[in-house]
Amino acid sequence: MKKEINIRNKKASFNYEFIDKYTAGIVLTGTEIKAIRESKVSFTDSYCRFINKELWLIGIHISEYSYGSYNNHTPKRDRKLLLNKKELQKINKKIDEKGLTIVPVRLFINNRGYAKIVIAVSRGKAKFDKRHDIKDRDNKRELDRYMKK
Repeated sequence: MKKEINIRNKKASFNYEFIDKYTAGIVLTGTEIKAIRESKVSFTDSYCRFINKELWLIGIHISEYSYGSYNNHTPKRDRKLLLNKKELQKINKKIDEKGLTIVPVRLFINNRGYAKIVIAVSRGKAKFDKRHDIKDRDNKRELDRYMKK
């Protein structure tokens, strides 16, 4: 059976308001893709940054592959993202605005077997917005409980 790989950055939607989303490829080594298939990925403190007109994913932790040998990868290395030139220019133009950042949202493997990451150009939420999200989630949970009775 084929296991569906869909790893989400749960904190991103709580801390950021998404403006635009893009799907990008990632440059990986052999043991990294095997570790992703085992769902050994952590998004804590990860973000994207432009270095020499290229977009890089920084701070994502892909654990070492359990059956890897001496040529296993380093877990927290920077990884290059693969996007079209027009998309890179569009993202770079938006990032020049004050208060916007690029955060990874979701990591998945497509039907061809390639690892893809969904990144979002986003703005940080204020404390009030976070409280409002918590309140909405609690109200929805109460409503669901009431409807089941």
